[in-house]
Amino acid sequence: MNATKINDFNEIITGRRSIRHYDPSVKISKEEMTEILTEATLAPSSVNLQPWRFVVIDSEEGKATLAPLAKFNQSQVETSSAMIAVFVDMNSLDYADEIYDTAVQKGYMPAEVRDQQLPAIKGLLEGMSTEQFREMNVIDGGLVSMQLMLAARAHGYDTNPIGGYEKAQIAEAYGMDKERYYPVMLLSIGKAANEGYKSVRLPVESIAEWK
Repeated sequence: MNATKINDFNEIITGRRSIRHYDPSVKISKEEMTEILTEATLAPSSVNLQPWRFVVIDSEEGKATLAPLAKFNQSQVETSSAMIAVFVDMNSLDYADEIYDTAVQKGYMPAEVRDQQLPAIKGLLEGMSTEQFREMNVIDGGLVSMQLMLAARAHGYDTNPIGGYEKAQIAEAYGMDKERYYPVMLLSIGKAANEGYKSVRLPVESIAEWK
């Protein structure tokens, strides 16, 4: 079942709710989920390394594996069209040559710019500590997660970001190297079974300053 796309940007932003109960009869096809993820990955990332990696958990077996790892989010696990585990790849620098070479091939970047930037980028990132590199990647993981939620909303679906789950176990639970793939968050996605609640936001006057 394809949801009707929402074209009004204001509605995408103001209409988003954190949904905990979904219509379990609504399934998102692999083709449409691929489209949503593709739109999400247009998010910016540090030196365009795109460290985000996704595990789309939509099968009964996959959700059964997730259930004990997300004990306080059983409704989302059971009723959502999918749960998306967002990770960052601590080996993302390995893709730098492919990314920058492709940019040159597509005419997005002159070869001389690539040849100047790549050594500088590699030198900078290779000099970072593991903690510094992880922090940089996690920021990028947050950016792509928010864009994923907005892309889902544009497709007529609803989401809920989840941070409270067994992060130390989730990579291995899905056959991934836990030293390489660091978890950022879970996102449930599907068609809301109810409208959810509006939430209060602090006024800009309380959170911003002009200097």
